[in-house]
Formats: sequence, structure tokens, C-alpha cells
Amino acid sequence: MDGAGKEREAVQLMAEAEKRVKGSHSFLRGLFGGNTRVEEACEMYTRAANMFKIAKNWSAAGNAFCQAAKLHMQLQSKHDSATSFVDAGNAYKKADPQEAINCLNAAIDIYTDMGRFTIAAKHHITIAEIYEAELVDIEKAIAHYEQAADYYKGEDSANKCLLKVAAYAAQLEQYQKAIEIYEQVGTNTMDNPLLKYSAKEYFFKAALCHFIVDELNAKLALEKYEEMFPAFTDSRECKLLKKLLEAHEEQNSEAYTEAVKEFDSVSRLDQWLTTMLLRIKKSIQGEGDGDLK
Repeated sequence: MDGAGKEREAVQLMAEAEKRVKGSHSFLRGLFGGNTRVEEACEMYTRAANMFKIAKNWSAAGNAFCQAAKLHMQLQSKHDSATSFVDAGNAYKKADPQEAINCLNAAIDIYTDMGRFTIAAKHHITIAEIYEAELVDIEKAIAHYEQAADYYKGEDSANKCLLKVAAYAAQLEQYQKAIEIYEQVGTNTMDNPLLKYSAKEYFFKAALCHFIVDELNAKLALEKYEEMFPAFTDSRECKLLKKLLEAHEEQNSEAYTEAVKEFDSVSRLDQWLTTMLLRIKKSIQGEGDGDLK
């Protein structure tokens, strides 16, 4: 059957499911088998939702999964309700980002109520990604990444969420918040044989945030990081920071640019690092807007 045929069949199923739900509300039905009709309606809504998916009618699929979720809740089946809300959210993601968020939030409420915090965290990340990519609301993305990190407490996934928060906080000029996170994650990873290689990157980013705010703070932070994590001293990141501090102290924008270019020739600067390094360079006298070339 083609997409249009599936869609027609889905519409019929929706109508049939609605009839079952209405029928279950009558007094006698309520006494004799009302729940059975609700269960049948639930199954019909789910089948309809899957047919709408085949027809690529994402809004209709999302709506049908939502109807199933509400009926599962009526039947006291929390887990099935949460699963249907997630299915609804995934369908709506392709058509209506805000509605997707509403459905995923409904699922999160159920999972947290059941004490399933790791699953709730996963859906907070999905919502954060929708805010990042679709709705471009970074403040809200940050809030959901923070909530996910809180639910993931102590797991490696918590660090991934926190690093997202730190990167965005720095972009929004919330440097103190970014510094605290980078230092926290750096300290957590420096004693882990598998992760300690990454610690230098986090201390480097924390130092850059310090540098944007105050050159002296950056110097003191750098000394602290070298003391805490001796392997940092030999890293290219630490050597770059020392060159940048020296160039900044001398107000020498050419030396600053040269140090950045040298670093970039070995490992490419990403957008975040480029932005931070430019912000520091602008504080060198006479630089104006400047660039790193």
C-alpha cells in the first residue's frame, strides 16, 4: 500500500479508536469492560501513528502517539505512556520542534516520577539538541544540559553535558561559570588513565576564559594547573598560553598572531577556540576588530 493509502487507513483507525474511547465512558460500559475498549483504542492509536509515519505525516503521527500515551496513563501503565510520549516527540521532531519538546517533557515527568533518572537525562539531552539546532535558544539548551548532567551524576555522560554548558557559557560571556566547569571536569579526568589526555584541553579552555577577563588571573590559573597536573607543562596548549601571555604583556599583536598560527598549523583551531582567542587579541592596544591571520 502506498503512503496515501496508509494515511487513509490511519485516519479510519483514529476515528474507530475515538469511538472506542467514547463508548468506554458510558455507565454500563464502565461497569463491564470499559478498560478493554480503552486498551483496544490505545492499540489502534499506535497502529495509526505507525501508518502516519510510513506516509511521512509526522504531525499526525505525533498526535496519534500522544493520544495513545494519554490512554496508557488512564490505564495506569506509566512505562507504556512514557514510551508513547517519546515516540510522539520523535515524530514531532520532524515537523513541530516545540510540540516535540512538550511530548518529551511529558515523558521526562513520568520517568522522574518512576525514579528512572538516567532515561530522563537522555531525553533532556534530546530537548537541548532541539533548542540548539531547531529553535536556536541557547539559554534553554544550557538549562536542559545542566538538568541532564545533574541526573547523570558521577557518570561520564555528566561530563559531556557539562562541557556543552561550559562552551555555551563562555560564548555568552559567562566566563566564571565556564571556568568552574572546565576546572571541575579537568580535575575529575586528570587522575583517570583513559581520560587524562583530555584534562589539558579543559585546563587550557579554563585559562583562556580567565585570560579574557584578566591577564593576571590567567597567569595565576596557569601556575595552579601546572602544579595540579604536571603533564600540562609539556603540552602544546600550555606552551601556547605562555607565548600568548608574553605577547599580551608586551602588547605585541604580531607575536600573538604568530603563536596562534604556529599552534593552528599542527592542530586546527575550532570555532570556539578561534572566538576566544580573538576576544583576547582585541584587548591588545590598537587591535580594533583584528583577526588571527
